[in-house]
Amino acid sequence: MGAPPATPAADRALARPRRRPIAAVAALAALVAVAAGTLFDLRTPAPAPADAPAAEFSATRAYEHVKVVAAETHVAGSPANDRVRAHLEQTLRGLGLDTSVQDTVAPEAGQLSGSAGGTTLARVRNVVARLPGTDPTGRVFLVAHYDSVQSGPGGNDDAAGTSAILEAARALTSGPRLRNDVVFVLTDAEEACLCGAAAFAAEHPLAADGGVVLNLEARGSTGPVIMFETSRRNAALVGAFGRAAPHPVGTSFAVEVYRLLPNDTDFTAFLDEDFVGLNSAYLDGGAIYHTPLDTPEALDRRSLQHHGDNVLALAREFGRTDLDSLDAGHDATYFPVPGGLVRYPGWLTWPLALAGLLAVAALGWAARRRGRSSLPRLAAGFGLAAVPLVAAPLAAWLLWAAVLAVRPGYAELLDPYRPGWYRLAVVALAAAVLFGWYALTRRAVGPAALAVGGLGWLALLGVVLAVVAPGGSYLATLPALAGSVAGLVALATRIDGPGPVVAVTAAAAVGILILLPTVVLLFPALGMGMGAVAALFATLLGFAALPVVDLLHPQAGGERGMAAARARRRGALPALAATLAALVFAAVGLAVDRFDAAHPVPTHLMYALDAGTGQARWLSHETDPQPWTDGYVDGVEQVDDEFPGLGDTKLRSGPAPAADLPAPKVEVLADTRAGSERTLRLRLTPQRQVRLVTLHVDAGTATVQSMVVGGRPVHVDRISGEQRWDFGLVFHAPPPEGVEITLTVTPKAERIALRAMDASDGLDALPGFRPRPPDVGVVGSHTSEMLAVARTHQL
Repeated sequence: MGAPPATPAADRALARPRRRPIAAVAALAALVAVAAGTLFDLRTPAPAPADAPAAEFSATRAYEHVKVVAAETHVAGSPANDRVRAHLEQTLRGLGLDTSVQDTVAPEAGQLSGSAGGTTLARVRNVVARLPGTDPTGRVFLVAHYDSVQSGPGGNDDAAGTSAILEAARALTSGPRLRNDVVFVLTDAEEACLCGAAAFAAEHPLAADGGVVLNLEARGSTGPVIMFETSRRNAALVGAFGRAAPHPVGTSFAVEVYRLLPNDTDFTAFLDEDFVGLNSAYLDGGAIYHTPLDTPEALDRRSLQHHGDNVLALAREFGRTDLDSLDAGHDATYFPVPGGLVRYPGWLTWPLALAGLLAVAALGWAARRRGRSSLPRLAAGFGLAAVPLVAAPLAAWLLWAAVLAVRPGYAELLDPYRPGWYRLAVVALAAAVLFGWYALTRRAVGPAALAVGGLGWLALLGVVLAVVAPGGSYLATLPALAGSVAGLVALATRIDGPGPVVAVTAAAAVGILILLPTVVLLFPALGMGMGAVAALFATLLGFAALPVVDLLHPQAGGERGMAAARARRRGALPALAATLAALVFAAVGLAVDRFDAAHPVPTHLMYALDAGTGQARWLSHETDPQPWTDGYVDGVEQVDDEFPGLGDTKLRSGPAPAADLPAPKVEVLADTRAGSERTLRLRLTPQRQVRLVTLHVDAGTATVQSMVVGGRPVHVDRISGEQRWDFGLVFHAPPPEGVEITLTVTPKAERIALRAMDASDGLDALPGFRPRPPDVGVVGSHTSEMLAVARTHQL
């Protein structure tokens, strides 16, 4: 008799059950159950009815406030915003709370810059109410903004947060008083410049000693509320969040990513003044963000309930806590799992990351010693595992590029109106890449080597994240640890028994618990334009489950000829099925998510008039204009020389009929000289109802040394030494009587040139404007529908 055939590489697996089909079905069923439980835990709660107990939060009751707050567009400074503010004051005073309005001029907060790149301020009117505590150790601030963008009524952003706070205030006043003060802060001019929050945090007497801030936001219309930002040294705050919030959805990875981004909310203004706290929002349904479609009817009351349940519970938790004990000295690592929030000290990040590397190395050593692999195969497995890490995100990017070619209107949206099918297509595409790669490399390298290689990349990524985003290291480190331990257990037991299958299935379950929520939440957080990031994490999830993926393939046993060919064809079936699914999902997405009257294609259009020359033009930031926009604009133009208040971005431009509209008035109240300096006291007064006014100084005629606006000295932020306009001021929500400005300059010419501009909203009354068809909408932009009028004044 001849020697038995050598065990082929494809059979050198961590698990080789005798009844492979049964084991594969059982493992997949277990993982599907874990995935279902994970997704089920991310669901939003059912809205409580209007007759819910007084001490509980009711989205039905809160929604009544949403209908008032978001009845119409209510940009800061508008009569509509005055009506919203009156409702807030009446509601809070009706609860017996000491309520006041902080009326002041305030600068912007955070990393934002004015539309002209200069200094930005606003006249703000914050609504502030206080529920006094019985023995305060500090204050808890519930914060949301009540103004809307100019392009929509803000049913979600942020009528939802404002109304949740009103309902929470009602619930808190209906029960026993808390130990600490609770302050309800409904800010103004958040959409313009975060100026309301900046004014409160820096100047209001109730903010003098700091405290805990719970900020409520929305960047969509549905989905779970995610606690996405914290102050630093957040371990105690996160501990309270995990204990008290009924639906704690949040990850330290989101906090790390948000800290790296140039994004701001009102929470930024409080962080600038050394407050501590938590920032929360729901993100899905981003297509309607900042658009006319953001109405009360668009709000998902389940998301509103999620917001309210959490903020009420957290207000009570922090309301009874000794707030002096909240600084834990370090950040926490945390993530959601069914039933709660896993959290551990951030200082464990590096020990765990290094342990992940060592565990993978130990698994590779054990696999080699047990004859499941060799050093060359392990090296090949690690090298080849890089292929899907690159190929899956690339395939997702190419898929979305193809979709954009068919549906270019998506480029102006945060996300499609109905993105679910496209998200499934990206996940299926990542699976197709992983399955195809595995089918092509399995027989040559071996399942054990590929499994160790995939875990090696997880461990390595865990170390990289520990360097750049420590709060996200767990995403790779913990699956690498779990997979390595499972592999060691599998190698220590009978290869054809149930032990190895149970071990690798348990490790894959850990990967699902940790990575699946990240994949799901990344889609609405980043939008389909960044779907490649979700594809990357879906691939990492596949690495964590490679030994289970191997069970889908036939067991090799030295087949030759036709038998080997049949085995290869069967191994290719998962990849083919996933590829087909990706194509079907993308096709269904294109079929069901068409632009129509309820889901209009977004367009951007502005009107700019030079009142001095009588020249007007249409402007758009669309790089590839939609057919409706194309009827107004043609070439690309730099307009900052004539309209510095619009910034220095190149815009599409086209001629427009001149409207009979006045530019803002510049009145000289005083003009004095001292040495080489000239001081001008001016009044800048809009001549119509406007959202903002701007004033720019010609660098060829003077250099600005200092400025006082509305009695407030402000920082002189120069735009650029290369531009005509050396300095810009943007003032939001100007009062009808105008804004008093004191400029101290060093003149370069006998007459100083000032460029004044104001901006209102709405193009319907302009000559030459053709209303949009029903299936053409307004893009969510702070300049959509802007009507700007400018004139140069020589002083």
